[in-house]
Amino acid sequence: MKTLLTKHPLSFYSRPSTEVAPELIGCILHRRLPSGEEVKAAISEVEAYMQDDEASHSFRGLTTRTSVMFGPPARAYVYFIYGMYYCVNVVTERAGHASAVLLRAVEPVKNLEGRTCGPGLLCRAMKIDKALNGHDLLSDDFFIAAPETTEEIPIVKGPRIGVDYAKHWARRHLRFYLKGNPHVSRT
Repeated sequence: MKTLLTKHPLSFYSRPSTEVAPELIGCILHRRLPSGEEVKAAISEVEAYMQDDEASHSFRGLTTRTSVMFGPPARAYVYFIYGMYYCVNVVTERAGHASAVLLRAVEPVKNLEGRTCGPGLLCRAMKIDKALNGHDLLSDDFFIAAPETTEEIPIVKGPRIGVDYAKHWARRHLRFYLKGNPHVSRT
C-alpha cells in the first residue's frame, strides 16, 4: 500500500525558526531525482538560525549568497562549505527577515544509501547541491511532509555544533535531535 505524504503548507514555514525547527524532527524529506527515482528520509537533527544570530549567514546582512535566506519562506537555502560539502536549510519566517533551519541529519526511509549523519553527508546522499538553492519546498519534486507516525517523538535540545565563534549565541539551545536515534551527527 502506498503512503501518501502530506506536504507542509506555507503557513508551517511562516513562523520563527525556533518554532519550526523542533517540529521538523520526524518529518519526511522527499526528493525526486532527475532520473525519476524518489528518495525519502526522516529528519532526525536540525539547528535553528535567526537574522540577528551571530552564527547565521544572514547576521552581516543581505548578500548574493544569503539572498535566499531573506525569503520568502518555504525555500531551500543551499550553500557550499569547506570546498567540499553542500548544506541545506529550510527558510522560515516572513520575506525580508532572514531565518532558516539547517537540516543536520536524516534517517533513510526509501532509496537512500550512504551516511546521512551530518549536513554534508545528508546532502551527498540525497544528491542536494547548489542547483536546489532557492527551490520551492511546496513543489512536488523536493518537499517536507508531516511525519508518517503520530507517536510522541522524544526531542533533545542543546547547543549548536561548530559555532563557538558566535559568543553567547554558541551556548543557546538551538539544536534539536531525536533522542536515541543512531542517525544523529553527535549526541
